[in-house]
Amino acid sequence: MSLLFHPDGRPNWPRVVPFSVITICIGALGVAYTAQYGFDIQPCILCLYQRVPYALGSVIALAAIMMPRGKERNILMSICVVVFLAGACLAFYHVGVEQHWWKSAAGCGGNLAGETSIADFQAALQQAPEKSCDTIDWTLFGLSMTVYNVALFSVLTIGTFMGKLKMAVKHW
Repeated sequence: MSLLFHPDGRPNWPRVVPFSVITICIGALGVAYTAQYGFDIQPCILCLYQRVPYALGSVIALAAIMMPRGKERNILMSICVVVFLAGACLAFYHVGVEQHWWKSAAGCGGNLAGETSIADFQAALQQAPEKSCDTIDWTLFGLSMTVYNVALFSVLTIGTFMGKLKMAVKHW
């Protein structure tokens, strides 16, 4: 607790912001993997791509926590803002594919089989999952997981930017 708050109870913004980013990103990835492995909701290639900004953002935020005080933390959190904005754009693109506003350029389709040789494994990695990107398997209140990703990435983008501004302000 002492890492997140000053002795007088004020938040330690250079620690709170990256810690919050890590927590949200790990939570989002946890939901994605629980849906995939716990409830057998298979992701398409765009779903898999949307996991990358969460993983990358959490790693960058962890690096920011480990940085000594200074502008390096702020730079790393600025990178997180860009990563989350890219994630929001990717998720919005996926919503458009799901809603048939446009076709996917990601090559949705393919076959991921369990291969044993290195050449076969590399070929399997280059193939897209079987699931089509315009298929919606699950909704909550009529909204797909992709719509929730747009919202979460947007909140992460704005929240990280606002937190970055708080980190830059020196509290004497």
